[in-house]
Amino acid sequence: MTDQSTDRAPTASRPLRGHVVRGLSDRAVAWIFIGPTILLLLAINIFPLIWTIRLSLTNYRANRTAEAVEWVGLRNYQRILTDPDIWHTMQATAHFLIWTIVLQVLIGFTLAYLINKKFRGNDLWTTLIVLPMMLSPAVVGNFWTFLYQPQIGLFNYVVGYLSGVDPSSFSMIGDVALAPWAIVIVDTWMWTPFVMLICLAGLRSIPESIYEAAECDRASKWRQFWTITIPMALPFLMLAVLFRGIENFKMFDLVVQLTGGGPGSITELTSINLKREAFEKWRTGYASAYAVILFVTVFGLASIYVKALNKVKQR
Repeated sequence: MTDQSTDRAPTASRPLRGHVVRGLSDRAVAWIFIGPTILLLLAINIFPLIWTIRLSLTNYRANRTAEAVEWVGLRNYQRILTDPDIWHTMQATAHFLIWTIVLQVLIGFTLAYLINKKFRGNDLWTTLIVLPMMLSPAVVGNFWTFLYQPQIGLFNYVVGYLSGVDPSSFSMIGDVALAPWAIVIVDTWMWTPFVMLICLAGLRSIPESIYEAAECDRASKWRQFWTITIPMALPFLMLAVLFRGIENFKMFDLVVQLTGGGPGSITELTSINLKREAFEKWRTGYASAYAVILFVTVFGLASIYVKALNKVKQR
């Protein structure tokens, strides 16, 4: 009798467990799967942001004891927005950002337009052009530092050969006037292939039937380019500008390897200046306010730009 009751117990409990599992709604099952991911994102992204905002309202320094922390409110933000050195780094960043985007879009779209034309060795040339973006920024920085050497650098030799100027008479990374252009050239060389690939995807998404209809209407190649190619590839161009704009706004490693922000502070971008404030001067609260301002700037500009991009895509 005891054995029979013992055998019935597990049998009676099985339908109960099955009923509980079957009773879960689709929303509950979904939360079971995405809950850990959301918690991880909150821990990695949201918590550091909230903590940074809190630190930006204090005079906290990471190399001091916690007892020395004072609440200063918006004083750090006021000091940053009225600091001429900060605006100087903003100018350097704007110069780097604008010129790299302009050159990368022009050269990248031109290369994509040429590669989109089927010719012999198309795949080989595409692979060779894409090679620079496969390299590490640290490797590229060291490589171009050697090329920019006034005495033995290949860059100075080529410029001297084409212009007749003495190759040792100028230094790209040591001259105040040339150093900003030195980092623009290197970033353009490295990331133009990325823009080219995005533009190439846009060009190859255009149906051939549209060009065939334009030829039937006797539209010239130039008119086809301006009325078909550019409008239909424009969303891809704008997407490339968005990606490169965000990346170049926070550019750090490549410039550090090339110039270290010098000579003087002529190539000191906002990311380099932020690092010095936080980890060389140990003004952690001040640097936190600096980081919040940069985050709001990038987020605000990117949001406006994405809205414009969506309008272009909906045309």
